[in-house]
Amino acid sequence: MTLDTNEAEVMTVEEAAKILRIGRNAAYTLARRYIATDGREGLPVLVLGRTLRVPASALRAMVRLPLPTQ
Repeated sequence: MTLDTNEAEVMTVEEAAKILRIGRNAAYTLARRYIATDGREGLPVLVLGRTLRVPASALRAMVRLPLPTQ
């Protein structure tokens, strides 16, 4: 297994918020929703004690989802 040193495998909720172009509070709200719904909706996070981290792979997958049609 090799790690790509150019990209972190996990990021903070604040870093994910910047990528998604949403506010910090909105990102934490989505992270809490992810935890409360057992991953059915919200911002994917890993809970490490009292720390939340967003897996880069989950964020990439989330951003690549097709837009809902109206």
